[in-house]
Amino acid sequence: MPLTIEFLSKEQQHSEYDWADISIGSDRVGKARCLIQDITINIYSLNIYPAWEGQGYGREFVDYCKGNFQIVIANRVRYNAIGFWEALGFKNDHDGNWSYRKTTTERAA
Repeated sequence: MPLTIEFLSKEQQHSEYDWADISIGSDRVGKARCLIQDITINIYSLNIYPAWEGQGYGREFVDYCKGNFQIVIANRVRYNAIGFWEALGFKNDHDGNWSYRKTTTERAA
C-alpha cells in the first residue's frame, strides 16, 4: 500500500507551520512539522510513531520532499539523527541544519 502524505495548511491548523500527516491506508503512521516557502521546505520535526518505525516511512517522506521541492532543509538536526540525513544525501550547513539541493540535472528530469 502506498504512503500518503497530506499537507495541512497553516490556516487549517491555525498554526505558523505546515503540518504533514503521513499515512498508510487508513493508518496514520506519523507527522511532520514543516514550513513551505516557494521552492523550499524546512522540516522542523519528523515523527514516525513507534509502532511504525524502521519500515522506511521517514525515508519515503523525505524522498517525497526531495521530489517536490528544490531545497529541503532539516532544521536543527539532533546528533543521533545525523546519519539518517547524511544517508539521504543531505549536507551539513554548519549551523545545526542539514540541507539537500537539487542539481541542474535533477531539475531537468
